[in-house]
This record gives sequence, C-alpha cells and structure tokens, in this order.
Amino acid sequence: MANFLKTFVPKRFRKEGVEIPVVRLSGAIMASGGIGRQTLSVASVAPLLERAFAHKSAPAVAIVVNSPGGSPVQSRLIHKRIRDLAHQKKKRVLVFVEDVAASGGYMIACAGDEIMVDPSSIVGSIGVVSGSFGFVEAIGKLGIERRVHTAGKNKVTLDPFQPEKPEDVERLKALQLDVHQTFIDLVCERRGGKLAENDDLFTGLFWSGRQGVELGLVDRIGDLHGTLRELYGDKVRTKLVAAKTGLLGRVRPGIGLAGEGADLGTSIGAGAVSQAGSILEERALFARYGL
Repeated sequence: MANFLKTFVPKRFRKEGVEIPVVRLSGAIMASGGIGRQTLSVASVAPLLERAFAHKSAPAVAIVVNSPGGSPVQSRLIHKRIRDLAHQKKKRVLVFVEDVAASGGYMIACAGDEIMVDPSSIVGSIGVVSGSFGFVEAIGKLGIERRVHTAGKNKVTLDPFQPEKPEDVERLKALQLDVHQTFIDLVCERRGGKLAENDDLFTGLFWSGRQGVELGLVDRIGDLHGTLRELYGDKVRTKLVAAKTGLLGRVRPGIGLAGEGADLGTSIGAGAVSQAGSILEERALFARYGL
C-alpha cells in the first residue's frame, strides 16, 4: 500500500533507498558526565539507542564507537541495551570503530553483529585496571595529621593516606579477576567462533585495526558510508540520531551526553574539583592509546 501511494508523490520529493539510523558513542565511559564534556553512560545513551531502533523501515542500526573505556558496569549495561533492542526490534547492528574501541569501548563494540575498523584504529585491551596514589610520606612532611574514624575495620581499605596492606591488595586483585572474567565471557559469547588462538588476547594488550581483523576481535576493514553502500546500495541514506538540544544549543538535561540532569549552577559551584578530576581521568584513558 505504501509503495502504491508513493507513486502519487512527485519524483523530486520522493526519498529513495534505505535509510540507516546512526548513533555516535564517543568519549570515556562514566556513570556521570559533566558540563561541556561528552561521556558515555547507559542513562545518557539509552534515549538515543531507543530512537534509532524505533526506525521501523531500517533493516539495521549503525553505531560509531570512539571510546578508550572506563566503567565496566556502564560498558556492560550499554552493550546489553544494544543487544536487547536488536532482539526486540529484529534489527542488525553494525559497529564502526573510529580512533579507538578499547577496554569498555571494545565491550560496547562487541554488541555489533559485525564490527568494522580503520586499519589504524586501536582495539582490544580486554582487562581490568585500577590506579591510585600513595600520600603517606607527603602528609607527614607537610605536618598533616590524618584523622579517620570508622565502624567496620575494612572501611578504609586502600586508603591513599595509609601504608598499603598486602591483604587489601590481594582482595582488590581477586575483585579484578572476577570483573575480568565477566569481560572475557562476554567477548567469547559474542566473538567466540571468530577469535584466533592467541595467548595474549585477554591479557589487556591492544592492537591496530588490521591486527584486530587477523585476531578475530573485529570483522573487517571498512568505513561507515562505504560499508553501507556495499550492503544496501548506492542510494542508501544515513540519519544521525543525536542528543536533543534546547533553545540555546545546550544539550537538554537528562537526555544528552554531557550530563544527567544536574543543575547548572550547582554543578559549577559544588562539582568543580570533581569535574577537574574526571577530566584528568578521561584524558588519561585516551592517552594510554596515544590519543
């Protein structure tokens, strides 16, 4: 019926070819964002994914990933949301890696039915890391007295102002192994039949896009527009599904990638130190891969 009615529309107004929704997931993966910064969390990206998968006539959804990783929980939740929507809407998921899809970024990329990369993209880093600093001697030299009162002997585990305890480190490493195994299981579930036999796959190493193809971490070299033309013809069109903005061009609270509904004045005043720390953390994540 739709095709019949289409014949009555003047040719110059007809939209021909398949339209593929495109969602860009770019930035470090964190539970909360900040003013003017693009970070990824399930709360910030879920509305975009739902709009993309709601496109009834599209046979697939394209997801562009450019992330060095971050929160393992948010990474898995985003991955799961993509797979749930793909199953519910019966759509193919095509993932395109730009500069990097490493650690949690690679976990998200694994939600794709097919993963395309640039030869110079960075992929992998299937591991878990946590880092901090020790200030035990520094506060002594500054004449600072540390005062901590707790109910529960383990409430100050790995306190940076106290000497590191072997039992605390052992507990942390056990936790990391558990999270690491969750990551490995997810990759094997999604990529198991394609992965090459390589002892370094799950050690936290990362590779170029070309090496990733050889290892089975990704499927092939390809870019967004070239791959979509190959799959759906020269008349294929893309539709970017982006965060909605308000009258002043700012991302609307609660649905954008820059934050999760925080009051502007409160965020600037109370969160300045936290914001600076998050920016440094995000920059450090990208710097690990030379970006």
